[in-house]
Amino acid sequence: MWPSRNRTGTITCPACGTEVSRSMTREYDKYGDRWDRKNKTFEHLCKSCHSDLCPHPRNELEELLVELEAGERSQVVFLSRYTSAVEDRYGTLEEES
Repeated sequence: MWPSRNRTGTITCPACGTEVSRSMTREYDKYGDRWDRKNKTFEHLCKSCHSDLCPHPRNELEELLVELEAGERSQVVFLSRYTSAVEDRYGTLEEES
């Protein structure tokens, strides 16, 4: 893979909020298709957050986060609403076992 031409400056990791130099980040495509680069912008995660990523598909996740107004409520309120919404749509973990 060719290196990015823009490796200067600092990036704020959207996952943890840490500011790191661009050279200490990894490219992330929230749609899961980092190889199709036409008309696309990428987010950059710090190496620690990038290594913690789950490789599983995130179908419907972004729509759910927007619907639940993620980032506009307290963490406790958001997590409560998120848990309820996920259980309503997909059932509880115990049901899948």
